[in-house]
Amino acid sequence: MSTLAHIFEAEGIATIALGSIKSQIEATAPPRGLWCDFPLGRPLGVPSDSEFQHRVLARAFELLDSSEPIFAEYDVSIIDDETEVMACPMPPRHDPDLHPAIDEVNGLQPAYERSIAQYGNRIGAGRAIQADEITIAIDAFVKIAEGTPWKEAGVPGIPSRVSQDIRGYYETAALALSDHAPSAWAGTRWFLDETEAGKVVMAARQAMADADEPNPIWFYMAPGDR
Repeated sequence: MSTLAHIFEAEGIATIALGSIKSQIEATAPPRGLWCDFPLGRPLGVPSDSEFQHRVLARAFELLDSSEPIFAEYDVSIIDDETEVMACPMPPRHDPDLHPAIDEVNGLQPAYERSIAQYGNRIGAGRAIQADEITIAIDAFVKIAEGTPWKEAGVPGIPSRVSQDIRGYYETAALALSDHAPSAWAGTRWFLDETEAGKVVMAARQAMADADEPNPIWFYMAPGDR
């Protein structure tokens, strides 16, 4: 981001860079940088709060008044204290013959589609696998958790990337089921701790770790503090 800012500035195009990691934006030194102490993925702070977001943007645009490189800090911090538990009612089991996680994925499909229609595909599936491949991925992770080597389990991609799409599918569906915008990591905690698919992902991750698979393959199937 900062590199592009310097390139654009060299061509006479003014830029402003917003960053959530202070050390990073200081080290990369964009011509005009505003550090906002907000959770990653929420550069404007509070979801669905246009007044707050406009204040952040107004402060950012003030940096255009400077003719010299400038680094500023936004005066409001938003900290995820990791205490919020997202309330998200899950659909009932539909097909008891399916693995609980696969049945769960199928049950969430209407909510996922409603969220995509309302918000667009901002965090949903599509980076490594599509939404209709989520059940295939879950089935592969079930096999891994039961002892099948990951290369033989039929994972439709690199496990760490596939798991991110599974989590994105769930967090997108949750937006249609929850009655409020959750804190930054509440959706991730809900997925990993409360859903059948989250339990499968974590079990597969542990199985790959125990099998001494290369760290990048499995480590980022969940946040690093897990």
